[in-house]
Amino acid sequence: MKNIFFALFVLLPGLALAQGPRMGGEKMEAKKVAWITTKLDLTTDEAKIFWPIYNDYVREQSTLRKERFQKMISFKKIKEIEDLDDNEIQALIMNDFNFRQRDLDIEKKYYYKLKSNLPIKLVGKFYRAQEAFKKELLNQYRNDPPKDN
Repeated sequence: MKNIFFALFVLLPGLALAQGPRMGGEKMEAKKVAWITTKLDLTTDEAKIFWPIYNDYVREQSTLRKERFQKMISFKKIKEIEDLDDNEIQALIMNDFNFRQRDLDIEKKYYYKLKSNLPIKLVGKFYRAQEAFKKELLNQYRNDPPKDN
């Protein structure tokens, strides 16, 4: 039971974010860009503002997720939570909190950039489009789960 808690709480969020769904990162990002393009229906002027901010946001998120994934690799070798002392366990949990806080800080930073350069309704559409995209991916995953090799 403790192993399940450890995997769910500490390891899986980082691994899931770093690896993404079954499709490769570039393919998934291209699909997401197409989705956002359709949902936002940007004017030429809005697109000139939106896409550079979005691209910077994606780069910063990707860098954070790669860093998180790299730090999680060493923890894959831990077989039992009992093999760790209290300080190591606390460090794992605090490390996860720190990554999530940095992720939130990036989200806020780019929210303010978008909000200061584009109409708030467009910013709202962007966030709604992102959530809808995640939901669509989840539905696809549920309807076509990965096959065990």
